[in-house]
Amino acid sequence: MARPVQYNITDKPLEKPYSIVQGPEGYMGEGFFASKLSDVVGLARKNSIWPLPFATSCCGIEFMALMASHYDLARFGSERVSFTPRQCDLLMVIGTIAKKMAPVVKQVYLQMAEPRWVLAMGACASSGGIFDTYSVLQGIDQIIPVDVYVPGCPPRPEAVIDGFLRVQELVGSENLRRRNSPKYKELMETYGIQ
Repeated sequence: MARPVQYNITDKPLEKPYSIVQGPEGYMGEGFFASKLSDVVGLARKNSIWPLPFATSCCGIEFMALMASHYDLARFGSERVSFTPRQCDLLMVIGTIAKKMAPVVKQVYLQMAEPRWVLAMGACASSGGIFDTYSVLQGIDQIIPVDVYVPGCPPRPEAVIDGFLRVQELVGSENLRRRNSPKYKELMETYGIQ
């Protein structure tokens, strides 16, 4: 017996034939547009994030679902998932991190170019989850700074999309000079990062 088709069985007309990202605030005249450089750079960064998935356990399966056609993270500007840290700007730590693996995660983080962001996906990456043992790191924020936490065991793809949208908000609103501020340098020093 053939499986019944559940999705895309009726043609729904689009509300708009295309979608346009809202531009930054600025002054528009005849033949020119003036805005702040930080707003334009933030808009470009926000809509072209290249994630690096560091998947170690069951949350990796949810990440596979997130990248598949039903949820499709690519529609948020993350078409290119890379597995080399030098070309990525979002580290997605997905799953349980053992203490022996902590130096590897930190090394991957340090190999990423600035600016870089971190998303901790799942209970294990956020707080160690159910593994309150001597061998499991109780949250990756012990070794690297985390920007967004996505709770759940494992989190649903919708929750990860929400976390990704929060990263996009953070990226779009970040000041260009934040990474050179004394407060940011002090934060990095608490993690032993120069």
